Amino acid sequence: MKIKAAITHAQGEPFKIEEVELADPKSNEVLVKIVASGVCHTDAVARDAAIAPLPAVLGHEGSGIVERVGEGVTTIQPGDHVVLSFAHCGHCENCLTGHPTVCETFNDLNFGGINDDHTHRLSQDGKDLSTFFGQSSFGTYAISHERNVVKVDKDVDLALLGPLGCGIQTGAGTVLNRIQPEFGSTIAIYGAGAVGLSAIMAAAIVGCKTIIAVDVHDSRLELAKKLGATHTFNGSKVDVVKEIKAITNGGTHYAVDTTGVPPVVRQCLQALRPLGTAAIVGVTPEMTIDVHNDLMAEGKTMMGVIEGDAVPRVFIPQLVEYYKAGKFPFDKLVKYFEFDQINEAFEASKNGSVIKPILKIQQ
Repeated sequence: MKIKAAITHAQGEPFKIEEVELADPKSNEVLVKIVASGVCHTDAVARDAAIAPLPAVLGHEGSGIVERVGEGVTTIQPGDHVVLSFAHCGHCENCLTGHPTVCETFNDLNFGGINDDHTHRLSQDGKDLSTFFGQSSFGTYAISHERNVVKVDKDVDLALLGPLGCGIQTGAGTVLNRIQPEFGSTIAIYGAGAVGLSAIMAAAIVGCKTIIAVDVHDSRLELAKKLGATHTFNGSKVDVVKEIKAITNGGTHYAVDTTGVPPVVRQCLQALRPLGTAAIVGVTPEMTIDVHNDLMAEGKTMMGVIEGDAVPRVFIPQLVEYYKAGKFPFDKLVKYFEFDQINEAFEASKNGSVIKPILKIQQ
């Protein structure tokens, strides 16, 4: 079928909305009419650093309505409202033990440009286009494997829900699924973007006593307070480690770094109390840490977390229920853009004027 999609033709080029061909869904696949798709930093990295084969149709926070299902699909049916999440094999040891975010073939399935069966569904003028994250949701329609498709409540605005498939899931899941802070514990979140603010809301849900937001934008820190932060620090104006240790009597029990900025990663380690745990979520370049003083000597733990260590078909509906109950107001992070404003949406994300842009693909 002919669809409209935003194509990344070459590294660093602006998106171009053009007509492409989308093949029929195969066994265990679902055809989704895309209603909206979140704009994520990972999409920008794929465009600018070519971490996936180009040309490609990017987009990996899609939400939409199921149009058709392939042979063997049993959990999804036409008319269902769904969110598309990351691809995973479903049969490796990590998938089978509830950790599909570290699927043994995660990189191949999400960044390799091909579908689950190692073929393509997208093409233009007879030439294959790469798929991204097993969905390519920057298009009017997308095909995804059944296990990557999450059925959601029809009572909630479907256009809002796409970011639950990656960014929002990453922040909330890192807190709720992986580090699991105890009631009354202390936590610092470094970076108050979509991922960090989602982590703050999650920390409020579990009852952390002290929730500290660190960022360099005062406007984001103000929003962090409204979403559950008890304290905020502008890292460009104060000694963050000193301030955190002062208000927590020696450091936080937990920390989440969403920035990937080496000096900030070191701060998050140094501001932990003995036996504290830091979860690193941001894509961090090679850096140097003092393993003895920053980790080993005080029994601290440093871990990497991908996609919030979530099982999307379990976790995303839980987040929707928290949203409906008024405990996870992630709608305060978003601003909508029309599909043909895709390049403006990416610029708004880059310059920080919008925390989570969402493209309305079809009305």
